[in-house]
Formats: sequence, C-alpha cells, structure tokens
Amino acid sequence: MDADAPPDWDEEERRTYTPAGSDREREYRIYFHESGDLRLRVAPASLDGEDHPGYRLTATTYPGLEFSETIAVRRVLTFGRCAQIATRFMQLFSASYDGPGSLEDALDYAHERTREHR
Repeated sequence: MDADAPPDWDEEERRTYTPAGSDREREYRIYFHESGDLRLRVAPASLDGEDHPGYRLTATTYPGLEFSETIAVRRVLTFGRCAQIATRFMQLFSASYDGPGSLEDALDYAHERTREHR
C-alpha cells in the first residue's frame, strides 16, 4: 500500500519509465478500492492518446467487467500534483462509500470535489 493512500485502498501497480526519444522520466500508478468496485489510475496523459503534456487521473467503475466505465477526473501538469489529487479523491470516496448501492453517489461526490472548476 502507498503511504499516501487511505487504508481501504491498495496500490496495484507502480512504474517508472523513460519514453523513447525523451530524457524525462515518467511514472504511473494504479490503485484499487478494497471492494474491487473502483480503480484509479495516475498516468501520463499521452498514454490515453492525448496530445497534451502532463498527467491524467481516471476512475474506472467495476474494472474488468463488461459494463465497466472510465471517467476522466482531472488532468494536471505534474505527477506529484496528480498523485495529491488521487489521494484526495480516495479519501473523499472512502468517506462516502457504503457498498455497491452507493458507488455512483460516492464517485460523484469525490469527482465533484476534485475536478477542475472552470
């Protein structure tokens, strides 16, 4: 488990790599809620085909199932900032989540409070 992640979240994967043609190291992390109902990913935006610099936080409901859905939570410039937002998202989700019946409400609650307001 990551030191910044709440106790009901597990860090599934952590990678550091340097893309070809670049000297800048990139990171990504994947977190799972203990229920298995939600996955968060902190990854370079370019991995999702975006032509923007920076990192993107995404949330996937019911990962691995045919009815899973992924939403973009936020895009920011640095990995550190994206990881901070992910930690805040996990805390907010955990505070609101009471089981599968409340998944959408908890997801909406965390997303609303961590998304970029324009």
